[in-house]
Amino acid sequence: MELETSRLLLRPPRLADVPALFLFLGDAEAMRHTHVDRSLRQCRRRIAIHERRRRRDGCAPWTVIDKADGRTVGWGGLYEDPFDPGWGIEVGYSFHPDVWGRGYASELVAASVRIADDVLQLAEVRAFARPENTASCRILAKFGFQEVRFVPEMERWLFQRRCGGA
Repeated sequence: MELETSRLLLRPPRLADVPALFLFLGDAEAMRHTHVDRSLRQCRRRIAIHERRRRRDGCAPWTVIDKADGRTVGWGGLYEDPFDPGWGIEVGYSFHPDVWGRGYASELVAASVRIADDVLQLAEVRAFARPENTASCRILAKFGFQEVRFVPEMERWLFQRRCGGA
């Protein structure tokens, strides 16, 4: 499934996307609040595993493309984390530092909650954010996510949003 927001194209990743995704998914500073891929191979593997889950779960992170210039600027959306299972469907995102502060994460989260409500008809969606990642905490609150508890082993807040679909 491909989606468009006012400024973004959201589509399943392709193998050809991996080098552009690795520019930020492999950047320790850009990914300081989450997992960093150490190599192109690791990045490709993570994306491939998520794509297998798309077939099973009906969702997985999208490649995020800026419609204005066709550049890959992010990766994210709804998914059940295959590397840390048991938390249910989450919304998560990562963006190239060049586009931080432009509201792209808000567009992605808005599209994700619409899919959760209207297409997947989920009962809830979760998200995680480190306390120091105040921008992500604000975005999640903006879309109805509420802090549930701090998860010490992850060093992150668990957020939850009740959906309208179930």
